[in-house]
Amino acid sequence: MKRNVCALSFPLRAFIFSNSEAAPRGIFSQFPSSSSIQFHSATNGFQFSKRRFEYGFANNIKNVDEAVRLFREMVRMRPLPSVIEFNQLLDRLVKLKQYLLVISLYKDMCNSRIPVNEFILTVVINSFCLVGRVDFGFSVLGIFFKSGHLPNVITFGTLLRGLFGQNRVSDAQELFKKIVNDKLCEPNEVMYGILIDGLCKIGNTSTAIKFLRFMEIGRWKPDIISYNTIIDNLCKGGMLDEAIAFFNEMVEKGTAPNVVTYSSLMHGLCNLGKSEVAMKFINEMLKFKICPNVVTFNILINGLCKEGKMEEAEFIMKIMIERGEKPDAFTYGALMDGYCLQGRMEEAGRVFDRMVCVGVDPNIQTYNILINGYCKRKKIDIAMQVFQELPRKRLIPNIVTYSTILQGLLCVGRCVDAQELFNKMQKDGQKLDIYTHGIMLHGLTQNGHIDEALSLLSMIENNELHLSISWYNIIIHGLCKHGKLDEARALFNTLFLKGLDVDKVTFNTMITGLCNGGLLKEAKELLVKMGEIACYPDEVTYNIIVQGCLKGGEDADALMYLEEMDRRGFLLNASTFSNILDLLPSKAKDHILLKAIQKLNPIEKLASS
Repeated sequence: MKRNVCALSFPLRAFIFSNSEAAPRGIFSQFPSSSSIQFHSATNGFQFSKRRFEYGFANNIKNVDEAVRLFREMVRMRPLPSVIEFNQLLDRLVKLKQYLLVISLYKDMCNSRIPVNEFILTVVINSFCLVGRVDFGFSVLGIFFKSGHLPNVITFGTLLRGLFGQNRVSDAQELFKKIVNDKLCEPNEVMYGILIDGLCKIGNTSTAIKFLRFMEIGRWKPDIISYNTIIDNLCKGGMLDEAIAFFNEMVEKGTAPNVVTYSSLMHGLCNLGKSEVAMKFINEMLKFKICPNVVTFNILINGLCKEGKMEEAEFIMKIMIERGEKPDAFTYGALMDGYCLQGRMEEAGRVFDRMVCVGVDPNIQTYNILINGYCKRKKIDIAMQVFQELPRKRLIPNIVTYSTILQGLLCVGRCVDAQELFNKMQKDGQKLDIYTHGIMLHGLTQNGHIDEALSLLSMIENNELHLSISWYNIIIHGLCKHGKLDEARALFNTLFLKGLDVDKVTFNTMITGLCNGGLLKEAKELLVKMGEIACYPDEVTYNIIVQGCLKGGEDADALMYLEEMDRRGFLLNASTFSNILDLLPSKAKDHILLKAIQKLNPIEKLASS
């Protein structure tokens, strides 16, 4: 085996250093030693010099201070504690998520020539992977070979997880092939699980299933974790039929589903608006003595609420409580959101009161739901009252909170108040995102404050923020809507100079403005330009241009575009269809437009009279 390992020509990073003494210094040069790490003294720590290193002693370490003091004591002891004790210490630090400290302590061990084993080296590789340096992890693998240690299935599994963590999927697959082909170790169910999980996280479910099939014919059979991973990914991808088929296959092969399996299937069903089908799984779970947990109930309650089935959601919550599962903030939030979506704000308020009454603390998401509900009903004063309660509840508004309030203010035309809140957000250091800027730009233009919107856009550009084409689409639409076609055209022409990716929405907005302004020639030129820059016209574009031609009396051109729509498989929308029908009474009954729309109308039967 060792011969095969050393003969690897793996295209990731050199496994083996030409100089084993230089290896530790090379890869650890950018990491501090433990002596440079600042830590606080403690008066009630361990008495390490008198301590016996019984198994599990490291589990008592609670913080970095204790770990570093213990390590220093261990290094000074003669004889040295065994390599097992050092391994326990480093492993404990990994559990405390002190990955850089693990690397630093290992560096000190190398400098002090303290012996290490394959377990310590694997812990160090894991730490490198967890700080995003899987390349250094492969460098440590080289130390394995130089020191005469053989990496095992845990070592290679750790590297595979690190590669997936950095989205180096092809490298992970190549490493697995090397492991199998060169017999570096025998993959076990954990390694297969890492592969399946990594592939599913990037949406490559088909390849994950292939690895599972490979598992089935080998020594290690797929476990429930591997099946759950694939089922969950199929559900998230909307492939519910495939997920259920996979579920049935799993059961037929003798692997019993658990609460995670059912929760994934129910989540997939609810996402597709099939919460009533998901409810049946609750009965099936109880039949097989699988207890639904808080997550399961929350998935179902949230799905029912999204579909407006509030009575059913309340019923499921009642069952949840009867079975000893305590509703949490998410449960109450889902119910509140459901009532808010129906405009039933009194019921939403009562759910909030129930929540507080049973001792569940509302979080910022809970308040966001309530604020959004009031804003949607244009009860902005009540929304502001809820918003102003947050400091008293020691809750910090987030970007969603502010964005919701901004949108509510702008929807009722309170642009000055919205501008003041927007300025306060900036003053308080709130990080504004694309969505928030879009809300302000859209609200200002909708309320006719075009100059203020342009001023805001200029400020965004001057601050060198990442520019979004959606902002310019909003402004161009506002300018066109308010008859400022010259300014819209000028702004549109600057987009290419700014290096922005002009999209179909941008073109469609500008073409609409030109058609409404009677500038059909320019509109047609833009249609041609879309093809030239590979931003091809869609169904919306052709409907816009056809309507423009009809309004401008250019029936021949309208017919030409209708025929093009037919070739591309596009259909007329309701507005275009209505415009054509309005023209037919003044035309001959066998007019060519009638024949054209008979091809493009989704409802093929037209009144012949």
